Amino acid sequence: MTTGAPTSPSSASTRPRRSRLRTFLPLGVAAWVVLEIWLLTVVAGAASGLAVFLLLLAGVVVGSVVVKRAGRRAFQNLNEALQRGGSPSGGSGNGFVMLGGLLLMIPGLISDVIGLVLLIPPVQKALGKRAERSLERRLRASAPGGFGDAFQQARIHRPDGKVVQGEVIRHDERGDAPREPRPPLTR
Repeated sequence: MTTGAPTSPSSASTRPRRSRLRTFLPLGVAAWVVLEIWLLTVVAGAASGLAVFLLLLAGVVVGSVVVKRAGRRAFQNLNEALQRGGSPSGGSGNGFVMLGGLLLMIPGLISDVIGLVLLIPPVQKALGKRAERSLERRLRASAPGGFGDAFQQARIHRPDGKVVQGEVIRHDERGDAPREPRPPLTR
């Protein structure tokens, strides 16, 4: 069955490659879910189903309390910074606290352990420093310029390579030409 699209052996080689993250993330998530379910069944076999249920319920309750407190603290920091007339200082770890709370809320024992580890302040500081260094490295490696430069580059590199300059002329209902001339759209 054909779709009418031209197929050539070179079209597969010109297609951009998928990133490793897009390739392996679904496999990683599937493996993590299978591991979580397996671990829950092992713990339920060793203890009881009620104990696992209570453990998961406690994780949801503790996680929601953690997320609520971290959100309230972030909102207070934002209000204080706006009252001072400045910008809010670094997140002071609220992002990792919220992530830890969300991981506690997700049903599973591995996610609970990772969430509890993220609630430890030295771990938050170490991860924060590492994330900051990684972000700085990526920003230094990115192309200079702002959003306008990126749009200009995207416009220049169109597949057909053509850029057509033009002008839109509106006629009113009587068919008359506009009253004042418009400048051309060149830079």
